[in-house]
Amino acid sequence: MRPSSVPRRRVAVAALVVAVVTGAAACGPEKKGEAGGSDGAPGKGGTLTVLNRQPQKQFDPARLYTSGGGNVPSLVFRTLTTRHRAAGAEGTKVVPDLATDTGRPSDDAKVWTFTLKDGLTYEDGTPITSADVKYGVERSFAAELSGGGPYLRDWLVGGDRYQGPYKEKKGLDSIETPDAKTIVFHLRKSEGDFPYLATSTQFAPVPKAKDTGTKYAEHPVSSGPYKVVSNTNDGQRLRLERNPHWSEATDKERHAYPDAIDVQSGLAPAVINQRLATGSGADAAAVTTDTNLGPAELARVSGDKALAGRVGTGHFGYTNYLAFSPEAKPFDDPKVRQAVAYAVNRTSVVNAAGGSSLAEPATTFLPNQKSFGYTPSDPFPAGATGDPEKAKALLKEAGHEDGLEITLTHSTAQGGESGPEIATAVQEALGKAGIKVKLEGLEDNDYEDRTHNVGKQPALFLGHWGADWPSGGPFLAPVFDGRQIVKDGYNFNSGRLDDAKVNDEIDAINKITDHSAAAARWGALDRTIGERALTVPLFHPVYKRLYGKDVKNVVISDWTGVLDISQVAVK
Repeated sequence: MRPSSVPRRRVAVAALVVAVVTGAAACGPEKKGEAGGSDGAPGKGGTLTVLNRQPQKQFDPARLYTSGGGNVPSLVFRTLTTRHRAAGAEGTKVVPDLATDTGRPSDDAKVWTFTLKDGLTYEDGTPITSADVKYGVERSFAAELSGGGPYLRDWLVGGDRYQGPYKEKKGLDSIETPDAKTIVFHLRKSEGDFPYLATSTQFAPVPKAKDTGTKYAEHPVSSGPYKVVSNTNDGQRLRLERNPHWSEATDKERHAYPDAIDVQSGLAPAVINQRLATGSGADAAAVTTDTNLGPAELARVSGDKALAGRVGTGHFGYTNYLAFSPEAKPFDDPKVRQAVAYAVNRTSVVNAAGGSSLAEPATTFLPNQKSFGYTPSDPFPAGATGDPEKAKALLKEAGHEDGLEITLTHSTAQGGESGPEIATAVQEALGKAGIKVKLEGLEDNDYEDRTHNVGKQPALFLGHWGADWPSGGPFLAPVFDGRQIVKDGYNFNSGRLDDAKVNDEIDAINKITDHSAAAARWGALDRTIGERALTVPLFHPVYKRLYGKDVKNVVISDWTGVLDISQVAVK
């Protein structure tokens, strides 16, 4: 997932901190992730209002980058597999959606076969076929519809050369549809996580006859419980209503309680939280999918028992960290990098991120969730507040007995995960170890461009990474696989690690189709890489979001970290 200032994914992720839009055990308000805004079982009917900052600018399944397209799109687009819509760690599991199972792999996990369920139809009642799924995947390769994840281009045989169905009508030979219900994918390398990738909206069916190219987002053909009735100002206002041809008999994950969904975007965070707190009129049945409570707001809410009972807490697989460029002095010396790791005061960093309610200290690069393979470890144990004396000793060994001066690059965005507050906390902690830190603040766009450009990368900067799905692969490989170093584009391997043993272990784990077995290996690899001090993990974010007083059945999983709209009822 590309880094982001709000949960989402890699280069697009970045939206995940915002939209997760967001890792440890997640739970709902006070009832293990399933709570009602009022007494009584959830029922069908009513309108759910969604109050957001960011417009849903992309509503074409080819262009969405989060699994299921995020919250709102997952109501319209069904995919071969989907995330289990359950609270906490149970929600990190991948389950069948359009398919009868999560895929049947060949022995080497290079060929994956799926069979569609019986009775699948679009919003107009026409049947969904395997050819539609194939076409949906193929159109995601079209340059006109760029924006989705990069995996298919990398994984599918011939994907690196394919230009999409508008230019190459023949399609991809690596996707076979021997009959209307069977689809087979041929990969150029073993990928045990393919069922997780199949949750992305690129695997949503698109009927070729109704494909309108770049205009398809205005009225995509629904395979889910809701259809798009109106899309105003490029996703700023969306209205979804029931798809009469959706059947819960074929969809065990989505409940579709409300009759309609009214998405209103372009709102200021303070306005969103105030409207949710007040709950007047339609706002009583409102939620947000991209706006968290800040420290001050959380303090006010916590003092009000009624409001405090309407706060959903979630964890998303996300890590904020210090990133080194080991090719730049003085960080070419491992002892200097280790000294920085010992000097960091994670308590002050957590406080700068909003306090323990909004952040948890991190000593591993992998998020602290079982699904990622999290294995507790701390290669440079400095306690909660750092060990400046140990840092000084290492600096002396490295020939810096009198300390040294370095520059830390950060974003100028106030209150951001890579902003001046976090940078100042690091600066103060390192100062106690004799490391004088000069802060270099960059505007957001410049910051992203500099930190992900091999030629311009700062020697030390605040980094962040979020999960494309809850597994160690999409977390470790983009950042530590030497074959993914990009010299002429967006690069995420800031440490330029290109170790044959690490690369080989990544390949070996990718062949494993047993998620638990793979997770154990990812955890061990995380520990091995951590000992190199190429990054210094700082904290994992915690998400606190308010919801309306008439909202029922709040479910928050560790996959997304935020309330799942598909489970919400308002009556």
